[in-house]
Amino acid sequence: MELEAGSCWLPAAGLGLLAAGLWLRLLPLQGNLELALGLVVLLLSLLFLYRLLFAPLQHLRASHRVGYIPEPGTSKRQAAAEVRRRRKRGDLPPVYPNGWYRLLDSQQLREGQVKNITIFGEQVAVYRGQDGQAYVVDAYCPHLGANLAVGGRVIGNCIECPFHGWQFRGEDGKCIKIPYAEKVPDFAKVKTWPSCELNCTVFVWFHCDGIDPSWGIPEQEEIQSREWVYRGRTEHYINCHIQEIPENAADIAHLSHLHTPSMLSGSDLRYTRARLWNFAQHNWKVEWNPEPEPNKHCSRMQVNHTFYILGRHFPLLDVHVVARQVGPGIVYMLFNHSFLGRGVILHCVTPVEPLLQRVTHCIYYQASIPTIIPKFIMKAECMQFERDVMIWNNKKYISKPLLVKEDSAIARHRRWYAQFYSQNSLHFTMQQDGLDW
Repeated sequence: MELEAGSCWLPAAGLGLLAAGLWLRLLPLQGNLELALGLVVLLLSLLFLYRLLFAPLQHLRASHRVGYIPEPGTSKRQAAAEVRRRRKRGDLPPVYPNGWYRLLDSQQLREGQVKNITIFGEQVAVYRGQDGQAYVVDAYCPHLGANLAVGGRVIGNCIECPFHGWQFRGEDGKCIKIPYAEKVPDFAKVKTWPSCELNCTVFVWFHCDGIDPSWGIPEQEEIQSREWVYRGRTEHYINCHIQEIPENAADIAHLSHLHTPSMLSGSDLRYTRARLWNFAQHNWKVEWNPEPEPNKHCSRMQVNHTFYILGRHFPLLDVHVVARQVGPGIVYMLFNHSFLGRGVILHCVTPVEPLLQRVTHCIYYQASIPTIIPKFIMKAECMQFERDVMIWNNKKYISKPLLVKEDSAIARHRRWYAQFYSQNSLHFTMQQDGLDW
């Protein structure tokens, strides 16, 4: 895990180095070995408490780490590869819906820094100019194809190709300098992607026909004003079609079956219903509905969560959540609790490849609430979410599912989600010799 700008792991690392330094200084002193060991234990304990109570949560999971069951003698990585190879995919919808998608957190992109990111099966270069604005351009230089994000430099508000020094303007992609040429051709430019930055996140707009954004991302005032502060992030890579992830909001029946067992029972579905954990259970009441014009690209899920221990209601962990989905890949999960406080989880799904989604959860919470509270909420959310991951990684998409009356919200959700596809949206088909677009 790499250290990011603004991360609170730096002071923690400093404490660890201080502990090691003291141990080395005191070790040669005869009769002081016990003192040295005692100080090391004390400082390591302080380090643990600091990370537990103050440092933001960072829980980043590789694509093979969650949701696969390895056969004896095989690794999780081998099990994931085998499932992806043999799984039936079904009659899939188009793979890249039109809309806004998360690229990265604002704190991950410092001024003058450039990042290489895979999205929609493409490579893009994301960089922050000296004006403080984030720009998104195609990663490959139109000259001879060098990757602008691998060794490229930010010059002013331009990105410089590491191969021949061509400089491209972030706002329109126009090449403004070729070091060895007398004149820059008018047609020399790189593709730019519409982007915006708000809620401490950089987003990019995708439309298969190259149409400009037709709706915007709502601002979360408490994040913009810093009233709510960053308390952590989780990241998962999921092998499924993008539509299957938000569809869970309308699949009300799965909540009572998959998510009733206590979070203490873990995320491996082979063991979540073990008798050992039967003493604690979650209860869910959910309602999903699309929003009317002019916000037809939004939907809303109302969640009332109650918790039971030994069959008795434990109201301290009752939580009301309003989850508002904006477009195909952004969800605001707003928490409101009389004791635990208020905050939001930004749940974002970003297509990396046709059947590979990067899902992030970033939590922002009231500054007055101890850090351990939102970290606990995130760990609980992560545990429940990884149960869904195990389903998504192994399931087949059924275009005409067998539904009963109680599943009517699923059909309504599919009709609502269809608005993000258009006539030229790309489909995924598997042929013997590979992919056909």
